[in-house]
Amino acid sequence: MTERIIIDPEILAGKPIIKGTRISVEFILELLSSGMNIKELLQEYPHLSRGDVLASLKYATGALRHEEVYPTAKIA
Repeated sequence: MTERIIIDPEILAGKPIIKGTRISVEFILELLSSGMNIKELLQEYPHLSRGDVLASLKYATGALRHEEVYPTAKIA
């Protein structure tokens, strides 16, 4: 966890969120993956900072880094 990203079971059922908001890391990733760039995101959500967006990306990277992957058989 970072200072900017928190998990609170009372907010969004415990999804990781940007501290002081109800904006989830997942939502930030959805916006960026849909083609919105950081500048556009910050214009749309002016209460967020570039650091918040970067913290979301860092959190997601860390979550994936620790994800366990199990190889599966290739189906012909």
